[in-house]
Amino acid sequence: MAQNPEVPTGYFMFPIHPGRQNYLAGSMGEIRPNHFHGGIDIKTDQVTGLPVYAAADGYISRIEVSSYGYGYMLYLSHPNGLTTTYAHLESFAPAIEQYVLEMQYAKQAFDVKLTPGKNQFVFKRGDIIAKSGNTGGSAGPHLHFEVRDAKNNLQNPLKYGFTEIQDDVAPEVVAIAFKTLSIDARLNNLFGRQELPAVKNGPNSFVLRDTIRANGLLGLEFNAYDRYTGAWNKNGVQEVNIFVGGKPHYTHLLDNIPFDYQRMVSWHVNYENLKMTGKSFQKCYIDDGNTLPLYNTGSHKGKLKINPGATYPVTMQFKDSYNNTTTLQFIIQGTLPISAHTLAKTVKKQQINYEVSEDILKIMALDTGSAPKNINLYIRNRRYDLVPSYTVQSNSIYLYDLRGGLPDSLVFNGTTKKFYFRQIIPSGTDYSYADNHLALQFYPNTIFDTLYLRSGYDAGIWSINDVLTPLFQPLKVTFKPQEPILDKTTAGAVWLGWGNSRAFINGTWKDDQFTFTTRNLGKYKIMNDLKPPTVKLLSKSPTLVRFKVGDDLSGLTSYRAEINGQFLLLKYEHKAALLYSERLNKSVPLRGELTLWVKDAVGHETIFKTRI
Repeated sequence: MAQNPEVPTGYFMFPIHPGRQNYLAGSMGEIRPNHFHGGIDIKTDQVTGLPVYAAADGYISRIEVSSYGYGYMLYLSHPNGLTTTYAHLESFAPAIEQYVLEMQYAKQAFDVKLTPGKNQFVFKRGDIIAKSGNTGGSAGPHLHFEVRDAKNNLQNPLKYGFTEIQDDVAPEVVAIAFKTLSIDARLNNLFGRQELPAVKNGPNSFVLRDTIRANGLLGLEFNAYDRYTGAWNKNGVQEVNIFVGGKPHYTHLLDNIPFDYQRMVSWHVNYENLKMTGKSFQKCYIDDGNTLPLYNTGSHKGKLKINPGATYPVTMQFKDSYNNTTTLQFIIQGTLPISAHTLAKTVKKQQINYEVSEDILKIMALDTGSAPKNINLYIRNRRYDLVPSYTVQSNSIYLYDLRGGLPDSLVFNGTTKKFYFRQIIPSGTDYSYADNHLALQFYPNTIFDTLYLRSGYDAGIWSINDVLTPLFQPLKVTFKPQEPILDKTTAGAVWLGWGNSRAFINGTWKDDQFTFTTRNLGKYKIMNDLKPPTVKLLSKSPTLVRFKVGDDLSGLTSYRAEINGQFLLLKYEHKAALLYSERLNKSVPLRGELTLWVKDAVGHETIFKTRI
């Protein structure tokens, strides 16, 4: 990787309240639901409209305006090859503001991406280039500030020596998690994942209360946070180092993240746990399919190979951007697991459940008997006897490596349970699957690692694995409805997410099959959007007109306003569902017949007319 230019101390000016202590709402590399945070979020006193200063000499190389994402955003390119970006702005410097407005009218669109000439908007360090805001996907007033290199890699702005942000507070460790990564691995005689709270035993020092007794291949995860001096909110940890027996074992540093790899955060963290609990545990090993350039490990990729009889003293270091350091220490004792016990006779009803962990199928059988029983596993009508790997009270645990073949069903003590495994989908290649209910097209970057595909169809609902399996790039899906869809023009796929949440996805119909792309696995159904968008006039005057708009299911896709037959720009604030006007010529009042057209994703159109 090419080295970034040396930047002298003081080259960049802090863009908000320069020279005064400030605070961050978000730090570089923080874990977000579907991406790494790619810069710093600077607090703006809970207000909008603060002056935003050019961090260094440069020219505006790109301007973006959108109701979503970064909202109003400026790219300021500097002579040393770095670019600073400023997002969620309320407005631009007057000359830029007028240029953007003229281009919006020329393109007859609110959302624009513009690349002005190199000499069109030139600024000196400390010039005011914008006002801070809360536009786009922002959840509150702040400035999102980035430093990008010539390859569009996101750099940690704090490494450039801003004195406005003060930090003498070391990170805090909340918990550590261990995960078994091989079929023979055990943690305290169990297969799976275990979380253990970190116990503070001194300034910037934590331990685990007990020795970890383990065997086989383990993965280590952590949950920790950092705070800045004088701030209450929690931020991310910048660097993690692990030493085993005093020797370096693993490092990751969130200071340089390729922009196009931000979504790979879903493989850097324990995604399933994040979605189930909201708690972010970062892996301290490189999982198969993770190509982020953040790590420094040996051939073991950070995984811990624990041998019986050996003792492994482990020290973890957690650092923030100012090198405040916290340590956590614990001991792993290699121990041969105990594999079988007599079952406790406390269960009156037999139960069978299963889960997939990496390549391993884990079957849990709650047994009413006193002695463990074998499971009959059926693969393509051939029977295999699966012996218990171990027992816990009345539970027998069976482990099976799915790379040996996908099972169709199991029989346990007279009870049959059917699996819905369809195919083993390899990563890194184009791969197709089809059956009577659906067809799937995987691309080289759709999945992170091998996927043990499960799918089903029942009462109009398709299932594709579950919401706990992340995708990196989109998956192409074709549904084959069993019942005729009478009105295909208003029908689309609806992803049934968490709780009552749902997301409409448009696509294309060919004959009686519906094709779309998605970044989410889980449950889907075909639904019709039967209602047109809603439009409510909030206010009108010769200077401003405001509307509240909405849609029942598929969502708004376009809108257009004209006054006396001439285009009128409407700005869209999706968080408040507001449309409001912006005149090109402020000396010309809004008078006459105003018409607003609003369309949703299936083509329903609402036309609203009023006279000003």
